[in-house]
Amino acid sequence: MFFAKLFDRRWRHPVLVPLFFLALALVFRVFSFVAAVIDTDEGLYMLQAREWLDGGWPIAAVWDMHPVGAPAIFAVVMAIFGDGIWVLRALGAVCVAATATALFSAVRYAGGPPALGLAAGVLYVAHSGLLGGLATNTEILFAPLVGWAMALGLRGAVDTLERNKAPRWRDMVVMGVLIGFALTLKPVTFFEGALAWLLLVGPAYRAGLLGLRNIAAMAGAYALICAAPTLAFGAAYALRGEFHIFLEGAFLAPLRYAGARLSAADSFRFAVVAALLLLWAFLLSIPALVRPRNREGPLARLRQFGMIWFVAATFAVVLPGQFYQHYFLIWLLPLSVLAAIGARQMARYMRPGMVVIGFQVLIAAVALDAWRVAALPRLDRGIGLGAPDPVRRTAAAVRAEIDPGDPIWVVNYHPVVYVLADASVSTRYAFPAHLAGPFYRVTGIDSYAEINRILESHPRVLVIDRGWWPSVRRRAALLIEAALDEQYELVATVPEERGPIEIWRLR
Repeated sequence: MFFAKLFDRRWRHPVLVPLFFLALALVFRVFSFVAAVIDTDEGLYMLQAREWLDGGWPIAAVWDMHPVGAPAIFAVVMAIFGDGIWVLRALGAVCVAATATALFSAVRYAGGPPALGLAAGVLYVAHSGLLGGLATNTEILFAPLVGWAMALGLRGAVDTLERNKAPRWRDMVVMGVLIGFALTLKPVTFFEGALAWLLLVGPAYRAGLLGLRNIAAMAGAYALICAAPTLAFGAAYALRGEFHIFLEGAFLAPLRYAGARLSAADSFRFAVVAALLLLWAFLLSIPALVRPRNREGPLARLRQFGMIWFVAATFAVVLPGQFYQHYFLIWLLPLSVLAAIGARQMARYMRPGMVVIGFQVLIAAVALDAWRVAALPRLDRGIGLGAPDPVRRTAAAVRAEIDPGDPIWVVNYHPVVYVLADASVSTRYAFPAHLAGPFYRVTGIDSYAEINRILESHPRVLVIDRGWWPSVRRRAALLIEAALDEQYELVATVPEERGPIEIWRLR
């Protein structure tokens, strides 16, 4: 087998597998380096990181209803490599490679062959470009943390089942740190974090290697370690006198957001769309679950692991109640493991001499099809590939009208324009949907009072996306239109797919 030969004992160096996955991620995600915007959230984290590097902390300087982990990572990377779009997309490729390596390690910890681990990693890398995953969003950022925690939990379970070894506190501490930082990215990682701990201690408890007192001590320690990064951020905000702001953005606002759940019909529809985008991965998983050949041993263990992991991932997807496509990226980790097992099962039905090549062809075909689905819209739109990038053109038009650091208001367009145009924010509610758009209730403020305050501060430039203007609430739209008529002049328009982007300059 090609994979087995490539990664045999002569080549099994600790960095070979991660480098292989990194090279593959850069190839499969090459189109992520072209467009300035793939997902609007990514630009918000970038803006928060820029303000943080300038002394204004996330939520306080630029508001969001997520914990501060994503802008923290962005700030570190931007401080080292600069604020280019390519920097953040390269970060995404590194995270994808790290996640694929975690899946490879999980398969190996369970006793699976290297080729199966490589197949799981390849499937994850290929599918990570779907569902908005080409953007370096929270699901891409926390995937390696969750993946490695699950791999360590599985290793602990295998040690107990095969070697009668009790869980190591060291593994639990590492898992707690990983999940702790994942929780600062998105609280939904709680489910997978809990499953990782259960994998570590559950078999040991059943085998009589841990008593209830030990379980209670490990549970308390694990919970404290997981909470430590969030508690540290909270303490840092408290020292600045901004704990109430941290509490509001990181905890209370997400609860309000989750309370405005979609209908059951819409939720089901969005889940079906995500499943269709991942169709071949789901189809490959069927042979792993229906009449499997291996009912004992490593493959049976991995199959059970993948199934319970998928259930935990589904809870994480469902919890916010909104079903945006990038939420379903959480499915990819367990689904890649199950699909790799299914491909191996299918290959075994081929005639002797074709099993190895059949397995390779199945994995390659599914991976290439996932890449095709992700690449076609990018090639069709052609942004940065011959067609102009409207976000960069908008930023250039704004930059032509202001001095660096002048305040502007991007009313209902991408917040990354603030960064690309080197403009300052005129409101901490820089994400369009949080102020003039449909999610204004999550902020807990009087949005109309804030809009009036912004307009009375006379930002140098206002950016209006006419294509999305109908999604601006009527009263907010009337306030903004009145200000445009009285105080601003239209100086540039940039074509967008939905309609023109207007740049209005203060008279």
